[in-house]
Amino acid sequence: MAKKNVTIEEAFQDLDNILEKLEDRDITLEDSFKLYHKGMELLKYCNDKIDTVEKQIMQIDDNGELNEF
Repeated sequence: MAKKNVTIEEAFQDLDNILEKLEDRDITLEDSFKLYHKGMELLKYCNDKIDTVEKQIMQIDDNGELNEF
């Protein structure tokens, strides 16, 4: 499972590493399932982080006032 202190960049790098391993023809079925599961957890973590950031983004309206996105 993704750790809370992992940056989104680190999580994306981990996902890249998982993809490389999954593309290896010598990977066992069991290992591929484990990597797939870890990748799905990382994707959820990244999605949650991105959602949090999007909710914090401020948007300027036509009156020049800041509103949360």
